[in-house]
Amino acid sequence: MKKFIAVAIVLFFAVGVAYAKDYEVNKKAGDFDVVVTIDKNPPVTGDNGVTVTVKDASGKAVQGAKVGVEYSMPAMPGMPAMNYKADAVQKGDGYKAVMNLSMAGSWNITVKISAGGKNGSMKFTIDAK
Repeated sequence: MKKFIAVAIVLFFAVGVAYAKDYEVNKKAGDFDVVVTIDKNPPVTGDNGVTVTVKDASGKAVQGAKVGVEYSMPAMPGMPAMNYKADAVQKGDGYKAVMNLSMAGSWNITVKISAGGKNGSMKFTIDAK
């Protein structure tokens, strides 16, 4: 019985740690390597903090970039499409923004980056709860 309780406690904490991990997407955006981290996993309706880390081809953090986060939900019967933008502000080696997802469901995310005369964008989809 003691072994069962010990295993149950370990599993409880392991599951808790798995759910505590941020939502993360790694992709190329033109010449940039980009990591987008959302502070909730899964993303939720309401505010979700977003951190965008941009690196150049040599792996060095890109400073002074213009980073924008666009998020949208396509039109559905009886509801128009929703399109929003958030400009990310540089904080250390990353860029921070807040997405306010107005409802649960599938959202299309586009991150646009402009730095040093180069432009890049990446797209992915999230499911907000």
